[in-house]
Amino acid sequence: MHILDSSAFIHDFHTTAQTATIPLVREELEDESAYRYDAMEGSGMHIHIPNDDTTEKVRRAAKESGDLEVLSDTDIRLVAASFELDGVLVTDDYAMQNVAEKLNVEVEFIAREGISEQRDWLFQCQGCGREFDEEKDRCPICGSALTRKNPS
Repeated sequence: MHILDSSAFIHDFHTTAQTATIPLVREELEDESAYRYDAMEGSGMHIHIPNDDTTEKVRRAAKESGDLEVLSDTDIRLVAASFELDGVLVTDDYAMQNVAEKLNVEVEFIAREGISEQRDWLFQCQGCGREFDEEKDRCPICGSALTRKNPS
């Protein structure tokens, strides 16, 4: 089963496999892509609402990888739906791909190449330059803001 992100509707993704998505994806779509969603729903696309426990598991994985700050609630719930349905997540979003890979969820990309490796981001203080493995609101040393940093 393919679990479709908004990019699947925007880029007119086609598959012969069963499809599913979540209701929040419809809110992200406009014009033709919204009509594609409606048509696929009318043709039997499964609309899934992931449970809260799975959604929280995805949030924890996203926090561990450093992707939580860039993922929307829709993104998190799509990864959760893919996990619950043991489906293939169809998305071009790199952060979603990174978290999905961390959870062993298969990903298929559409218009862009997929990620080449799974990453656990670092966070660097903008003031003192110290690096941290976990996201924090402020640097515990100097109080400055932290930014996400590529670990390589």
